[in-house]
Amino acid sequence: MKVLLVNGSPHKQGCTYTALCEVADALNKEGMETEIFWIGNKPIYGCIACGSCRIDGTCVFHDSVGEFMEKAPEYDGYIFGAPVHFAAMNGSMTSFMDRVFFANMSMEKSLFAFKPAAAVVSARRAGTTAALDQMNKYFLHGQMMVIGSRYWNMVHGNTPEEVRQDVEGMQIMRVLGRNMAWFMELVQAGREKGVPLPKQEGTRISMNFIR
Repeated sequence: MKVLLVNGSPHKQGCTYTALCEVADALNKEGMETEIFWIGNKPIYGCIACGSCRIDGTCVFHDSVGEFMEKAPEYDGYIFGAPVHFAAMNGSMTSFMDRVFFANMSMEKSLFAFKPAAAVVSARRAGTTAALDQMNKYFLHGQMMVIGSRYWNMVHGNTPEEVRQDVEGMQIMRVLGRNMAWFMELVQAGREKGVPLPKQEGTRISMNFIR
């Protein structure tokens, strides 16, 4: 089984990457394959609500969002990592996740439904829980199974070296990796036993509360 870890930081091998590597190492030790996908440091457009993805599930902009969407179907679980900017995930990662999850909604068959997901955030000091709340909402909306650790999935530090000194944060990352591996093994065991996915209602009901 395979897990795709998304590095949403503009720094390819910074603090967020350091945290994701610790999770990936724990997953690898439990027999899972992993890959870290960097969204890059070039501008990522926000969703412009053009509706193009409703035609074939692909976004009108050709950037790391499209690269991720092509790669994502191969994976059984996902971890999204981001640095904290003003008590929220950074702007490029916000645009990335907006477009990824909106395009996924437009697809006939979801890439993410019933698969495990987790958010990881990195901060110098504060704003971490607000950023985690923001990220977890994407997973809940997409019918994903949210994986936790023994504390909130966060690390602290200004540099990778400082993050490694956050021994509690590093332990949280390792526990997160093991928890995700355990859940994925349960899913695999369910498949082998023939346990079906939850029955889905055909037509999605959407209201705007205006009478």
